[in-house]
Amino acid sequence: MPGRGLLLDPFPGSGLHGGAERPVRRGRIVDPESCGRLLGRIADAALGPDRSDSVIVLSHPVLAGAEHRTAARALLAGLGTTRVVVLSSARAAAAYAGPRETGPLLVVDMGAELTEVTLLVGGLVADARQAESGLDDLDPATLPTVLVRTVLDMITSMWRHDRHGAIRGALRKGPVLAGGGALRSDVTGQLARCLGTRVRLADDPSTTVVRGAGQILSSVLRHRPTPPERSGRPR
Repeated sequence: MPGRGLLLDPFPGSGLHGGAERPVRRGRIVDPESCGRLLGRIADAALGPDRSDSVIVLSHPVLAGAEHRTAARALLAGLGTTRVVVLSSARAAAAYAGPRETGPLLVVDMGAELTEVTLLVGGLVADARQAESGLDDLDPATLPTVLVRTVLDMITSMWRHDRHGAIRGALRKGPVLAGGGALRSDVTGQLARCLGTRVRLADDPSTTVVRGAGQILSSVLRHRPTPPERSGRPR
């Protein structure tokens, strides 16, 4: 949130039976009612009761289907915000950790339950691959090898379908690594060696996506005209 940084659920672990609610799994909303409660608590803490001049940025897995994006939009609409900006997690990661120069960019997001590789060209998704497995699914003893192999297989598949050399250009520039997997030097080092290129890491790879979404939110607020009848600070 602009001016306040990251805000988390103020009452974690308040599930029905004392356990933490996990309404999103594998990048999909599996419990809309629980998800609505969680979002409501965060909105109360961040925005207060009057949300008429607020904007929310929603990031989603790059291959999330229309059904899941629609469900997320419906939940956010129930919060009473003025506007919702929807974008893929790859675009959010690129906004925070990507290079400033233009051209094709490869984003590798290695999360707890999903692993995604996305090719962005001109800021738009040109190709993407997703594995419905992540850090939580892997044996710690073999995690680096298995995770790197998964990522390399997806990049290889994209390379075979690339007719315009975008993957080659993106690799020369260096892929952006995000997610908890990017915190592990044994993973990032092996990826760099196998790809024969440098890799780009944010200061805190595990929050790259949410911080990128925050940057996009700040940009939206800066360029949004302020209604003449309201003098309060947009949120």
